[in-house]
Amino acid sequence: MTALTQEEVATHTRTVVQGLEALRNEHNSILSGISSTLSSAHHPPDSNVIAEKAGILQRSLDQIELGLSEAQIMLALASHLQTVEAEKQKLRAQVRRLCQENAWLRDELASTQQKLQASEQHVAQLEEDKKHLEFMSTIKKYDADVQDSESSMEEKKDKSDDPVVDLFPDDDADDRAGLKRSGDFGSQASLAAMSPTPPSQFAQQVNAGYEIPARLRTLHNLVIQYASQGRYEVAVPLCKQALEDLEKTSGHDHPDVATMLNILALVYRDQNKYKEAANLLNDALAIREKTLGENHPAVAATLNNLAVLYGKRGKYKEAEPLCKRALEIREKVLGRDHPDVAKQLNNLALLCQNQGKYEEVERYYQRALEIYETKLGPDDPNVAKTKNNLASAYLKQGKYKEAEILYKQVLTRAHEREFGAIDGDNKPIWQVAEEREENKNKVKDSAPYGEYGGWHKAAKVDSPTVTTTLKNLGALYRRQGKYEAAETLEDCAIRSRKENETGKFSVRS
Repeated sequence: MTALTQEEVATHTRTVVQGLEALRNEHNSILSGISSTLSSAHHPPDSNVIAEKAGILQRSLDQIELGLSEAQIMLALASHLQTVEAEKQKLRAQVRRLCQENAWLRDELASTQQKLQASEQHVAQLEEDKKHLEFMSTIKKYDADVQDSESSMEEKKDKSDDPVVDLFPDDDADDRAGLKRSGDFGSQASLAAMSPTPPSQFAQQVNAGYEIPARLRTLHNLVIQYASQGRYEVAVPLCKQALEDLEKTSGHDHPDVATMLNILALVYRDQNKYKEAANLLNDALAIREKTLGENHPAVAATLNNLAVLYGKRGKYKEAEPLCKRALEIREKVLGRDHPDVAKQLNNLALLCQNQGKYEEVERYYQRALEIYETKLGPDDPNVAKTKNNLASAYLKQGKYKEAEILYKQVLTRAHEREFGAIDGDNKPIWQVAEEREENKNKVKDSAPYGEYGGWHKAAKVDSPTVTTTLKNLGALYRRQGKYEAAETLEDCAIRSRKENETGKFSVRS
């Protein structure tokens, strides 16, 4: 006989069950008739025959009941085997996906190892080139200094009419590492500049107000890693596959789906695909409002990301109400003096600044500054960054004195943290710069750099914010005609940045 499949066995069993049930009903009917006959029989011989027939029927009926019980057990077993097979297929699909991710990770590891070897060779060559250049620079120092100062004077004079150059120097590292966390804007220049988002910042934008579930954590980390490296051809398919799986298992209206939509939207934003990113963020916002409530921190985070997206596209009027609603939620849930409220105030201030609403800008920045100083202390990096932002707003209004005071506060605090209290022999860099400006005509040669050369240590205290402050105050001095003071600060900023870049490069190698 041909072997039957599991499904055929189950079908035949159901047919047998139906037959046995019919047979049981028939036996019960006959047995009932015999019982009534037995009760009315008058002759003992007839009664014995009828009783014997009733016993035979009862035994047959017991066999039928046993067959029905065994058939039910077989059907239950078949159902269980089907469930086990379905679970097996699901596990096989998961294994295939894990194997695919493992293959990607192996390729990535091999590529990283190759890059590391190339980087080590390049570093060795650069060390030799550096030694040669240092020797050459000692010979040509004075000629180079004269040529550099003349060219920089002409270049900065040409650019003096451009407020963006003066107020927002090209310092993407400061923008990305600082005021743009959780989607915060760093400066007007950063609204247009696009490059892969660093992993820590990317994670903060996605995670704000909602913890990543365990089942998404590995995939979430992979996407962040690939997106931060610009590997969008890998990050996007991973997100889409995860979205598809989540919607199948949990449905579209689930917080985990909203989380993946946020991740994919930020990947699209880094690719300048603003329309696709906006659609995903609006979808995520609707899901989170429906499932978590309209006043949940995760809703505020999505509103903030959407406001940042509109800000990058120059739609400041559309972004402002979203940012204000995110601020209201965070004030309601976290309290009016929470540091996350201060971050939201920074974003809102920058949006207003791009619309020329300087009265609101000053109010928002001052309130954010008060929160940071009260809750995190005067040495928190956000204090210096917010002071820089407020100073930039002052400069745009021509309030040079107010901006200068804030810049000097940042530099003075950095100096005190590194070198101790200010006195006649322990002066912050801006005092050194102003003294060199005052004495430039009294002494033939200004004091050498060595007298304040260690100041780059103070710049590292809150780098790159302090380095940015050096350049901003230098630009302000130059606008006021204090060229000697400006060059002192700019020279210190350049030396500090070069040393920081050298340190970072050596760590990577």
